[in-house]
Amino acid sequence: MSNLPPPVNNPYDPTNALDDIPGLHWALHEFLQSRMHESERYCEQSDPDKQRLYFATGYGLIQCVKGLMSFEDKDLLASINHTKHGISIASAHRKRPGSLAGRLAGYIVPSLSTSGTEWIAGMTPVERHAELVYAESLYQKSLLGIVYSGDWLAFIREVLNMRTTISIYRQLGKWIETVTPTHELTSPPPSSPTPPSTHPYLPCPSIDPHFRSGVYLGLGMSHLVLSMMPGKLLPLVELFGYKGDRKFGLELLERAGGWGANGRVVERDTEGVRRAICDMSLLIFHLVLSAFTFEGVDVRKAARVLEWNLKRYPNGVFFLFGAGRLALVRSQPSKALAYYARAAQAQTQYRNLHHISWWESAVACLGLWRVAESRSWWGKLGGEATWSKAIYTYGEAACLATLGEHAQAKKLMERVQGLRQKIAGKSIPVEKFVARKARKYLSQSDKLLLPALELAYVFHAIAHAPREVIAREMIPAVRGALGELGGVKKGNDKKLESRSGYWDDVCLARFLEGVCWRFVAYPDPDAELEPDEKIPFSPEDARAYSEGAFRAVFEHGPNIELDHYIVYFAHFEYGRLLARSGDKDGARTQFNLVMSGKALEVNAAGRKSKYSLENALHIRTNAALEALDQNRLL
Repeated sequence: MSNLPPPVNNPYDPTNALDDIPGLHWALHEFLQSRMHESERYCEQSDPDKQRLYFATGYGLIQCVKGLMSFEDKDLLASINHTKHGISIASAHRKRPGSLAGRLAGYIVPSLSTSGTEWIAGMTPVERHAELVYAESLYQKSLLGIVYSGDWLAFIREVLNMRTTISIYRQLGKWIETVTPTHELTSPPPSSPTPPSTHPYLPCPSIDPHFRSGVYLGLGMSHLVLSMMPGKLLPLVELFGYKGDRKFGLELLERAGGWGANGRVVERDTEGVRRAICDMSLLIFHLVLSAFTFEGVDVRKAARVLEWNLKRYPNGVFFLFGAGRLALVRSQPSKALAYYARAAQAQTQYRNLHHISWWESAVACLGLWRVAESRSWWGKLGGEATWSKAIYTYGEAACLATLGEHAQAKKLMERVQGLRQKIAGKSIPVEKFVARKARKYLSQSDKLLLPALELAYVFHAIAHAPREVIAREMIPAVRGALGELGGVKKGNDKKLESRSGYWDDVCLARFLEGVCWRFVAYPDPDAELEPDEKIPFSPEDARAYSEGAFRAVFEHGPNIELDHYIVYFAHFEYGRLLARSGDKDGARTQFNLVMSGKALEVNAAGRKSKYSLENALHIRTNAALEALDQNRLL
């Protein structure tokens, strides 16, 4: 793509709105190349009055990204206003519905309907693009509104807007399905001398690649999001007639770039304007959301998508983030840190993008058990970032406590509770978790067992740690903690056992021990092991140590006073251990226990209430059950 921006036709003629797509494509290219201000400036200069279909909504998308990066109310509100304006511009370009009598007649005569494929077929190309852009802008506003909303009423209103978005995407998708086969069937056979622009097995020429990529993006993401809905919400979603097909959703996103098994990679000169966003959506699913699901995850495909885009955008901050995530998923946190450093150096225009690098670096350092370095990153986040100051502050405090610097840790722990935020009037689960841990630290005279290692588990750093680090650093840390507890059998030390929270500490230490040994025995399926790594334990021994640790959690779980979540997560991790060792029936038993709703941490006379991170565990456990059915490694 040329470094010079394409010219913009003036004055603006709405009937020629699609002439602006090359300009927006250029602006998006600049944005992805980490030249954000240049992209914004070009959009503003090309459309100072914000009246052009693609520039007004494209500028709104940039503001949406900025709002979600800062997470500050003023930025979110400004972004919502920009997307509202984008909705009004798209509405002005949409096809006008007929009279009330005509709309009523549409219920009887399908060809007169204003909601079916016949209605879309009767649109001009500009009107079809306006319909697509309207759905995109409405989706952006709904997403921002859900984050910004402070009550359930606003939240429900935005969810209903999502319904409208999904309906539009599905109509546009059905129209593409009806048009494309007709074109292929009525075209001459491949052997005929047909001009390239009307080749029978290319997409229908009346549907430009920009429109196609937009429908693939919207429809693909709709299916993907619906397929990941928690089980409790599924009946409600399906009541409205929506069901997510994850395989189909991923296939649609892949079509924009030609990443399917039998496809050919779409080159720059023939791609749709939304192709890069489809690629980024695939990377987020395979490399980020894979922490919560297994079905459909394909790290090799993500690597292929990433390699192509890094060649195109070598200085692109978003794809450098992707490269860091890929390295982390492959259990190469040192390599990940190098990519995150490059991402931070790639641009200075959007300071908030640095915060993503810092977060990822803090977690990667925990995976390398560089606690002091992790503490530094959490501290930098706490000083600048606004997404979740409660988590940043606790992260720094947990590292300080692990390093024995309790005076500084105490000051930070005292601040955690007051830094919590809410979305749609509801607390953020991880913030609730760290607030509970901070209160526990203060109530126990400034003591907390293995807080940094516990945080490493919550953020999946242990799962992606090199086995040598786990064996050389993490397991000895757990053994040291167990030694301070004076043993793990009842009757060893009555004075210790009588201390409040003693069995909570024992169970946490044994749980973390079980997790560490589990990843020594069976590394993550996507890990790329170092050929010269030295592990002084056999997989069989590591597996036995892991099982023994989990069984100790189950034995002492009834004595837990506060940290009830440990027992449920122990059943989940024990199930994963059994699955990797070939005992699928045993694994299923453990997963079903987690999903059963039964009280697993207390005796029959004890009480059962919600435990920390319960919803996240249910999502992961449900995904693990699906993976068992598909014979995927856990």
